[in-house]
Amino acid sequence: MSDSRVFQELADVLLDMEAELRRLELWRSEPPSAEALRSQQPFCIDTLEFHEWLQFILISRMKVILEADAPLPQASGIVPMAEEAYKENIEQMTVLLEVIQRFDDLITEYHGDPLV
Repeated sequence: MSDSRVFQELADVLLDMEAELRRLELWRSEPPSAEALRSQQPFCIDTLEFHEWLQFILISRMKVILEADAPLPQASGIVPMAEEAYKENIEQMTVLLEVIQRFDDLITEYHGDPLV
């Protein structure tokens, strides 16, 4: 897969992710505190809600990576955490989970499946 194609597809996925977070009324206008964003825990689980991590960590960092034409993450496995975070209302989160799965799939496809 060409870099330009995957970068464009990832940009589209990030836009879809933002649109779905907005539709679900989970998009925040105010960022969390700087302290909350400095969490060392995976997905900032101790300081942020999962949707906040998506917005203020994943989407923000990926936009910077794409704009700078920087190397993409080596792997992505966000779906299991998303499913856990939204297990109480999984039906409402179907579209968001599909978008997150597309993100994971694009990163895996770009780097190739390490198990093959």
